[in-house]
Amino acid sequence: GAVWPEAYEVLFPLSALANLELLSQFGLILFMFVIGMELNINDIKPRFSQSMIISHAGIFIPFLLGLLISYMTYKDYAADTTTFLPYGLFIGISMSITAFPVLARIIQERQLGKSHLGMLSISTAAAGDISAWLMLAGAMAITQSGSFLSAIYNFLFLILYLLVIFGLVRPFFKVIGRLYDNQEVVSKTMIGFIFVLLLASAYATELLSMHALFGAFMLGLVMPENVQFRKILTEKVEDVSLTLFLPLFFVSSGLQTKLGLLDRLLTGAFTLIAIIGKFGGTYVAARFCGERKKASLYLGAFMNTRGLMELVVLAIGRELGILPPVIFTILVMMTLITTFMTTPLLRLIDLFFKRETELENAALQKENSGA
Repeated sequence: GAVWPEAYEVLFPLSALANLELLSQFGLILFMFVIGMELNINDIKPRFSQSMIISHAGIFIPFLLGLLISYMTYKDYAADTTTFLPYGLFIGISMSITAFPVLARIIQERQLGKSHLGMLSISTAAAGDISAWLMLAGAMAITQSGSFLSAIYNFLFLILYLLVIFGLVRPFFKVIGRLYDNQEVVSKTMIGFIFVLLLASAYATELLSMHALFGAFMLGLVMPENVQFRKILTEKVEDVSLTLFLPLFFVSSGLQTKLGLLDRLLTGAFTLIAIIGKFGGTYVAARFCGERKKASLYLGAFMNTRGLMELVVLAIGRELGILPPVIFTILVMMTLITTFMTTPLLRLIDLFFKRETELENAALQKENSGA
């Protein structure tokens, strides 16, 4: 757009942007459904207390720091577009998010899936993501209500929705999971039924002022715990979402990110606070729970990864008119920096604990060769 405006206007005419946004929302609904399926509640149970302490310290501390920086920036950047409460809540939540899919891929690539650290990281990220999305739903219920009374109604509807999802829909799918557990049995009719239910859940939460993505995420969360069923369903959904719809979300986010608005000092401040809150909060909590220094640093680096999950939260804030263009762009840059820094940070930790890393790698190779 900056180099060749004419070509930009041909590629992205104003009349097409609304359609692009709409299609990207379908991609996000499918993506959040898959994320919900990847977060198995049973994974949290074996390390419940430890995961809850670490994950919520990694949410609470950056959330408080986010509220602090939102208070400092509200008057200059957001006072004309929104009240302080929704702005502060969204900044706080955006500082608290962890990208579960990115974290899971990094753990898989490093062959840590069966290790104590890998399983603790997965369960911590899962607990944190569920809590963060519940916080986001609560924040949206508050921000989209016109009065205190309507905020109470929105919260009651949120509780009612959760009771229906966990009390009726989850037991129903538990029965379905026992019957439909292979490729032949999971028919097109069943897939069609789940897609209709997915759109219904997304539409219900949109009507209840909690955004369609929350409904998609929660339906994925209550899918049958049968691993084979989830794997088949994930493959079918990802074929559509990852190759067609989801890339449109990145296009849409990119078009909304105006790099010319960047304030370097403010970007640095937001990024630094995000890292200190998430990395530092997780490290302190992990040490409190008895983890070694290296494992605690690893956990901090893992939880500091924000990725696509953060972009989804930012897109919701922009769509609701809570995040002004300047702050939206700064937070997008913060997201990219904290995501890209994960692997180099892990290598730096390995370098500091070189001898310990060599012993762990040797033990892991021995375990893999034995398996």
